[in-house]
Amino acid sequence: MPGKAAPATAPEQAKTGKSAASKAASSEKALFSEHAGTGRLLAQRGLFAGPAEVVSKDLYAEVVGGVATRERETVSLEPSARVTGNTYFGRFPASYWQRWTTAKSVSVEADVTGTGQLAVRASDMEGEPRTVVVRTVTDAKNEHVVLEAPLDKFLDGGALWLDLETEAGRLTVTNVRWTVESPEKIRPTAVTICTMNRADDCLKNLYALADSLPALDTLDAIYVADQGTDTVDSREGFAEVAKRLGDKLHYIKQPNLGGAGGFTRGLYEVAGNTETEHANVLFMDDDVLLEPDLIIRLTAFSNRAASPMIVGGQMLNLLHPNQLHVGAEYARLNTLEPGQPVPHSLSTADLLGVDPETGKPNRQERRLDAGYNGWWSCLIPYEVVKAIGYPMPFFFQWDDAEYSYRARAHGFPTVTLPGAGVWHADFHWKDWDEWHRYFNLRNSIITAALHSPFDLNLLSRVLLAQLVRYLLSMQYGLSATLITAVEDFLKGPEVLHDGGVAAMKRIREIRAQYPETKRYKPTEVPGIASNDIGIINTAPRPSLQRLVLLKRIIYRLLGKHRFELGAIPSDEAHWWHVSQFETAIVTDASQEGVRVRRYDRQRMFELAKRGVQVISRLRKEGKLVQEEYKRALPQLTSRENWKRLYQL
Repeated sequence: MPGKAAPATAPEQAKTGKSAASKAASSEKALFSEHAGTGRLLAQRGLFAGPAEVVSKDLYAEVVGGVATRERETVSLEPSARVTGNTYFGRFPASYWQRWTTAKSVSVEADVTGTGQLAVRASDMEGEPRTVVVRTVTDAKNEHVVLEAPLDKFLDGGALWLDLETEAGRLTVTNVRWTVESPEKIRPTAVTICTMNRADDCLKNLYALADSLPALDTLDAIYVADQGTDTVDSREGFAEVAKRLGDKLHYIKQPNLGGAGGFTRGLYEVAGNTETEHANVLFMDDDVLLEPDLIIRLTAFSNRAASPMIVGGQMLNLLHPNQLHVGAEYARLNTLEPGQPVPHSLSTADLLGVDPETGKPNRQERRLDAGYNGWWSCLIPYEVVKAIGYPMPFFFQWDDAEYSYRARAHGFPTVTLPGAGVWHADFHWKDWDEWHRYFNLRNSIITAALHSPFDLNLLSRVLLAQLVRYLLSMQYGLSATLITAVEDFLKGPEVLHDGGVAAMKRIREIRAQYPETKRYKPTEVPGIASNDIGIINTAPRPSLQRLVLLKRIIYRLLGKHRFELGAIPSDEAHWWHVSQFETAIVTDASQEGVRVRRYDRQRMFELAKRGVQVISRLRKEGKLVQEEYKRALPQLTSRENWKRLYQL
């Protein structure tokens, strides 16, 4: 079977940040063994402030009346105050727990001092609130209060949360815990962080894990797969955090195999060291702002899941910490469109704002089925690896989607769990015209070949439409990137032999031949005086797009231009606007510089000819190449292949 684990052995030798003595000691310890569950399982903590000052406390608990002081694990209410946990991190995703787990109820436990009221409230799929249970305390002194709520009446949507209220007295609530009955066996979990020349970011997240370690009961190991030249262990604080994490930390240096190679290393290590068929591997990006409670929420959900499944965390935008990227997403495989919000999903939503259509707060009330989950935070049970093998050696992009769709075909769905979130760099601040677009295109076509009907007529139209728009927009390097991606797909599975190392080097060399792929400061545009560049805004999206497209193509062929020179904001760099310029100074999506796009008739013709030829080849040869990838899938995703790539 592809990816079948080797028998339990001592950990394979790897470069680590530990001494030889500590390595020997840790090798004697049995890793990843299930242990009996006793008492209550912590499902999530009730927190009242975030892990950093940039995060609004209102994402955790909102003061809706009077005065209250919110700290990380404690809230203090003055007289006549009200605090609600009906917030992004304050809510318990009851609908998901009722649908996917075997838990029948959840308890809210807290240590309480003073006088006031605690109430567990619930919503339904329309967001209508109701009160489940209320407890009033009078002159309590660190009293342990337990409120229980059944996990019923939530199948299509709804959540639970804790509300606090005072009248004449003061109330302090701390150590809030949402717990469920423990399963017979607790699954061990390993966190895997893939890092590449982001040593400071990675180190910061290791400290965040160390600070929360007492609450992370199910966390057995933390793997750091360091693929960079600026390594994490070179930082002054590494020795200290390694000491704090102790035997849980496994620091590995390996060749740069991209995100796929970094994350897969965690699966590889757990599969080689586990003494049980049941274990979890939690992928986590190195550059996220981590909410450590994410680990508690994902692992508890997995521990109580009725059947093994991939459990993903949600992404919040790092530059806009109140924004949820998407509630749950899927990919349109045959048209190469990832990141599509599923119906009823929030998308780029202000979690502290309201829906302009309904006037209701932006809460994800309806339960959603995800197609896949990004690997900024994603938990994969070991049973999935045993059944379907390891991820594809894609190097970068679409590895998460391909793995989820392959898992779904084998009966393992993906759940994106609300309230389990990390902050990750905003996607729309990353420019589309970069080297990684090659991997996005090539890997999306491979994924479509493996998991979609692979309608080549439709796919050819999609690629041709992209190519035409790139050429009209004077994105010649991006056009070459697309052509190279299709050419490499047609080479077959052999293109994945080295895990993408050669492809990354080659696509960068190809793109370097095209001047518009380089970014400049706005005051240092070569050959153009800064004062000569004025903004020329776009007209609205044309209503007759096909007619406008034909007109723009004719004008480009004739070398006609409405504008000789102008600056274009990044959000207005549409093909119908840029195609009117001889030279366009386009703001980079990062807002850190500009790209200079110049009309080049000869290059346009050359790339158009190459593009039409390779897309024609795809239409003719695609089905045969598809079969090659399907036949190669077991070998590409095998443990033996990854062992070779890791040079072990």
